[in-house]
Parts: sequence; structure tokens; C-alpha cells
Amino acid sequence: MAGIVAGKVAVVTGGGSGIGRAACEIFAREGASVVVADINVVGGEETAHLVTKAGGKAIFLKCDVSQAADAEALVKAAVVNFGGLNCAFNNAGVEGESSKLADATEENFMLNYRVNILGVFLCMKYQIRQMLTQGGGAIVNTASDAGLIGVKNLGQYSAAKHAVIGLTKSAALDYATKKIRVNAVCPGPIRTPMLMRIFEESPRVGEAMIAAQPVKRLGEPSEIADAAVYLCSESASYITGHALPVDGGYMAT
Repeated sequence: MAGIVAGKVAVVTGGGSGIGRAACEIFAREGASVVVADINVVGGEETAHLVTKAGGKAIFLKCDVSQAADAEALVKAAVVNFGGLNCAFNNAGVEGESSKLADATEENFMLNYRVNILGVFLCMKYQIRQMLTQGGGAIVNTASDAGLIGVKNLGQYSAAKHAVIGLTKSAALDYATKKIRVNAVCPGPIRTPMLMRIFEESPRVGEAMIAAQPVKRLGEPSEIADAAVYLCSESASYITGHALPVDGGYMAT
């Protein structure tokens, strides 16, 4: 049976680990050719290898999403290697440092700005240009529950993720009549290398985070990736401008 994105071409940023790696594997499993993008060469190449070893089609491209030239090159790689671009999962992100606002540094603010929102903007800019030439496509951006509510000691991260949702909704309206759908996923705490670093530094924070989840567990990268691939599929053809919490019910509390 054909997969839900069979015959399509997908790009995934932050594809070298965590949610991005899971998304690359699921896109390929569901029939898409995948361009794995990450600033981490070792992780990105490993993801591409995992996909091809499992019988899928994938290439790796080193990409700093905060650089316009890299964002443009990512789209070109999809076109040159696989003939076009149908699906984009703009997932690359950083958490930055944790601090109260008055103690935050400009460097940490700019790190969050460059990767978490400027990177999404630049990728979308070139992805949409290509999709317009093809008559449509689907984009999913990784936001966060922190893009829907405030989070103590993560003001810069939360602000950037709120911006991702605003950009997502605006782009969805801009291109609703052009058959380009734009949505966001808003993960809760997911078992990724990024979150595990936080847990190692502050075990009590980790315990409290799990205790606060209605399902009393962390999410798995594949659970976010499944949602992103679904939103890129024709099964979600009437969904655009939506910020979907994938968080074990936390936003319902």
C-alpha cells in the first residue's frame, strides 16, 4: 500500500537528531524522497544513511538555516536531486540558556532569534517561491507549547516560538488560494538530546516536567514526526494556519 506522501519530495531541517531524524525516517517510510538538512554534519549524514539503509531515498546537505544562502541552497538541492519540493518540515531549533529576563544576555536572545525564527522565515521564503512554481505544497514549522503560553526562565525561547506561530498563521493566509498549506506543531516535552541535556543539568526540573504532563510521560520524537508528516499529506488538505499541540494533553490543563 502506498504511503501518505508517496512520490513527494520533502526537506527536513534539524534532521540530524531527535524529532528531525524521526521525521526523515517517517517521510521516507511513507514514500517521500528526503533532503536531510542540519548544521551537524555527522548527525545529518547518519540520518541519511539510516534512511537509505532502510530502502528510502535521501541525501544530506549541511545547512545553517539562519543564512539565506543555505536556505536557498536547500530548496535547490531538492529540485536538482529529486525534481521539486512538495513538503517542508522546518524543525531546526535551539533552546538557548535558561534565565530570568533581567539576567538574560543579548547573545542568548540573538541565538534564539537567528535559529528559531529567522531560520524559519528564510526557509519558508525559498520553499514558498518553489512551491508557487509547482502549483502548491505543504509546510510544517516546529513551534512549541512555549509558543502558546509563557514559560518561566525561557522568555527568549518562548518569544521566538510565539513568533513561529504568528509567521505560520500569516503565511497560511497569504497563500491559502495558491494551494500552499502552512501549519505548525507545538511539542510538549519530548525525549530528544536537547531535552535530555536539560534533565541532566537539572534532574528536579525533569521530574517536575513529567509530573505536570497529564499522560505522566515524555513524548517520543516519532510522535511529533508522525503529526508533521500527516500535516504534509493530502489527508490534511483542509488544514492550514493551525498550531497543533502534540503534548500529551498539557495544553488542556
